Amino acid sequence: MSGLDVTVFPHDFAWGAATAAYQIEGVAYYNKVIDDLIACGVTPMITLYHMDLPQALQDLGGWSSTEIADIFENYARFCFKTFGDRVKLWITVNEPYVCAKLGHEDGIFAPGIKNPGISVYLAGHNMLRAHTKAWHIYNTHFRPLQAGQVSLALNSDWVEPLDPGCPKDAAAAERYKAFTLDWFACPVFCTGDYSESMRARIETRSLDLGCKQGSRLPRFSKDEPSPLGTADFFALNYYTSRKVKDLNDASMKNKLSFERDQGAEGVVDPSWPICGVHWLAVVPEGLRKLLKYIKDTYTSLPIYITENGFSQVGPVQIEDADRSQFYQDTLQEVGKAISQDRVNVKGYFAWSLLDNFEWSDGYSVRFGLFHVDFSTPELKRTIYRSGREYAAVISSHRSQTKPKNI
Repeated sequence: MSGLDVTVFPHDFAWGAATAAYQIEGVAYYNKVIDDLIACGVTPMITLYHMDLPQALQDLGGWSSTEIADIFENYARFCFKTFGDRVKLWITVNEPYVCAKLGHEDGIFAPGIKNPGISVYLAGHNMLRAHTKAWHIYNTHFRPLQAGQVSLALNSDWVEPLDPGCPKDAAAAERYKAFTLDWFACPVFCTGDYSESMRARIETRSLDLGCKQGSRLPRFSKDEPSPLGTADFFALNYYTSRKVKDLNDASMKNKLSFERDQGAEGVVDPSWPICGVHWLAVVPEGLRKLLKYIKDTYTSLPIYITENGFSQVGPVQIEDADRSQFYQDTLQEVGKAISQDRVNVKGYFAWSLLDNFEWSDGYSVRFGLFHVDFSTPELKRTIYRSGREYAAVISSHRSQTKPKNI
């Protein structure tokens, strides 16, 4: 990593590996990682939860259980107390949308639950409650001495109507945003509650479908701290963009599902190149548009782009010219967002440092700046061309931003 000349590095904690009194090895491991990063001049940004819930907690109901927010609060408290003297940047939950939608609606990510139109909202709500409790614990008990910052990482595509002249597509694009980025950003950055359009849509469909519990979208309790203002920066994961059209399938009218609640379908523009996996259309300009949207809609707080990358499948290409071009194009768009749109971008993280396990795609998809040969016992690592060029960009930027007397 020192060869990339990076100054900030994201790292995930495994919930349970450092939280019980007897797990001295877990604490020792993370202490060593943090200390080694700092010794190399790298600032750690730590994520508390990245889709790795302990099985014991899943057995209690996981993110569908109301109890999990208090359990997460205790976990966060332990981590702040144990590592907060050195860690100044914290992410509570990474991509709550992905965990809720893919893990509790579609069932293709852990924990593999398929309970359409129900568990997705419970999981998302409890992740927001957990984040809120963790932020307030830090703000009250740790910020005065540690002076760190806490947020949650939200993923989002940039979306536009498939047919800009079609009112139904325009409305669908707004619903798409309401059920993705707005779902979590609105409670934290805008109102302390879900967007009116999302709540109204779900309540109407719940009534139409005769749901006994009323609206399937939970409400925040007045007895708990509000999520409003519980972020010290905006953490954004961006990979791709979508054109959105109205989803008006009569056969789905009485279907209980997140997709039907949203009533919108995102499609790939045929002009966009695809890299590696089918869903990843390469649209660097979408990142600039999304950054401006966040600034104009949510906050003037600093923005960290906490994930962004380009995948490779098939035969290994160490001289990965396409990915090198992707990073060049993407960083240019980020530069435009900063210089022309006046977006307060504080940092950019390439996903990822190493080829790694990519959830349902396993090791077949490679995002790394370093290739990892998983067939060798030592997991041999070789820097890609994109890694070399990315390091050169960082080095050049650092030299340009140094004070003149250095």
